[in-house]
Amino acid sequence: MSTQTRAVTAYLTGLTLFIVSYLLPGWLSAAGCLLATGLAGYHIVVEGVTETITDSATQHKFAPNIHLLMFLAALGAIAIGSFEEAALLILIFAGAHFLEEYAEGKSQREITALLDLNPVEARRLTSDGAVEVVTVDQLAVGDHLQVLNGGQVPIDGTITKGTATLDEAAITGESLPKEKVVGDTVFGSTINGDSTFTMVVTASSADTVFAKILQLVQDSQQSLGKTATKIKRFEPLYVTTVLALLPVVFLLGYFGIHWSLTTSLYRTIVFLVSASPCALAAAAVPATLSGLSNLARHGILFKGGAYLTRLAELQAIAFDKTGTLTAGKPTVTDVSFLPTVDQPALINQLVAMERQSNHPLATAIVAHFTPTATLDVTVTNQLGRGLESIIDGHTIRIGKPVSFTQVPTSLAAQTDALAAAGKTVIYVVQDDQVQGLLALMDVPNPAAKDAIAYFKAQQIHTHMLTGDAQLTGQAVGQALGVDAVTADVLPENKATIIGEQQQRYTTVAMVGDGVNDAPALATADIGVAMGDGTDVAIDVADTVLMQNDLAKLIYAHRLAKRLNRVIWGNLIFALAIVVLLIVLNFLSLTNIAWGVVVHEGSTLLVILNGLRLLAFK
Repeated sequence: MSTQTRAVTAYLTGLTLFIVSYLLPGWLSAAGCLLATGLAGYHIVVEGVTETITDSATQHKFAPNIHLLMFLAALGAIAIGSFEEAALLILIFAGAHFLEEYAEGKSQREITALLDLNPVEARRLTSDGAVEVVTVDQLAVGDHLQVLNGGQVPIDGTITKGTATLDEAAITGESLPKEKVVGDTVFGSTINGDSTFTMVVTASSADTVFAKILQLVQDSQQSLGKTATKIKRFEPLYVTTVLALLPVVFLLGYFGIHWSLTTSLYRTIVFLVSASPCALAAAAVPATLSGLSNLARHGILFKGGAYLTRLAELQAIAFDKTGTLTAGKPTVTDVSFLPTVDQPALINQLVAMERQSNHPLATAIVAHFTPTATLDVTVTNQLGRGLESIIDGHTIRIGKPVSFTQVPTSLAAQTDALAAAGKTVIYVVQDDQVQGLLALMDVPNPAAKDAIAYFKAQQIHTHMLTGDAQLTGQAVGQALGVDAVTADVLPENKATIIGEQQQRYTTVAMVGDGVNDAPALATADIGVAMGDGTDVAIDVADTVLMQNDLAKLIYAHRLAKRLNRVIWGNLIFALAIVVLLIVLNFLSLTNIAWGVVVHEGSTLLVILNGLRLLAFK
């Protein structure tokens, strides 16, 4: 039987004895109440006394806790002969304590439910094509696996045969399944749809994306928010102060208010109950864990509650451009051919040539056009001049404007306008005659403009950092509406810029995805890594967006602000209840039972208020 089970069993036995004691006469009733107090409250004594001794020894100073106050209050009630109230005090406090533990544990159970998704077994293909079932920790990079329909992907890898429709909610927070084909990456712990596929392992079980998520979750549970940490440190001081005030309250009642000796002792015990900081202690931790749990469900992982509460205090935020504010790869934005050109034929030639290159610009061009015929061509790549091929007796060249001198006036004017907008211009040339142009650009992320607008509306300074030329950086920054743009930034200078921002603003965040962003992410008060970014960026960041979706950062900021409001609301409410009960005690308008009921009731309300963040949308 576990310790928790024994405590609950003893509590229920004590509760039964307390009820029965009302039917017993005289000393039997008192004995029943005393036994009920002992059974229901023994774990309160254990936690109150032993933890006080342990904490005091560790901290080398007196470090009492709330349970000690309740234990002393029960002893005081017994000392003055209030056996029923002593039993009632312990029963209500212990019962509320069990409910508090359940409520606080709810948010932890929500977040650690991820552990249930951790894959255990895999179907590994042997060299002769047979299938053997092995544990996930036996897998090695390069192993080929079979994933059945409805099965769980056991580890990170790449599809080698077949197709899949995967539920990636555990990784990205995205509710809609994603279709995958040969060559696509799959993540361990995701759930396969109605097809069977084979995959090759690309990461060890300890290095999968899901393993990193679990580590982040564990880190977040161990790290409390700033307010929660302060409250935790404040608790022993508060309890010590209450204990020091006990003789003051007794003497004030006896000599100042002229209560009788018995009444003074009783009112001192009620003060002890009323001043107990249960609700104060519960003001921040359940709310913080609920916020972290909510964000984890939406694919937003924080390495600790401290970073979540800090996000609410944000005054400036810097973004890397490529892959963060933009898609991270070029896209064809403009196409212009001379009126006399046979466009379908030229596009067929253009695509056939670009397919021979692995340059990002070539990939973008091939993705943009749909050819009407497939040509078999031989291409040469001339340094500084671009691609060249002989097709149907004509010399076709594709290159940057700098390598061409004879350009039609209309195309030249377009070239200047497109270059001024920060776009890369490519000419398509036939027999030294420019036939048309393409303009490409790393276009803004669809959610980037909304994110910038949101943070500006919150009076948060926005700054874009990029290694691109000033013209390109300014064009993207202007399109997005950022407050400031710093272009031609070397990787090692990003951290310096963040440091300069920190001298002007109290809390500064940095959002990035690459290795070159890592120093800046580590320097910032809050480092935010995009989930599709490099492992280095994710490792040093404080927050990870499992999808490259800045809308999730907006969601996190809104929740962080709500969390701060909930915590402060809880603190004010808890303090108000303490003050109210103390005042009512001095007015002789409350007793031990009502003090415990109101006090523990307020604690449960505070916890339930924090748990509302689980449902935040």
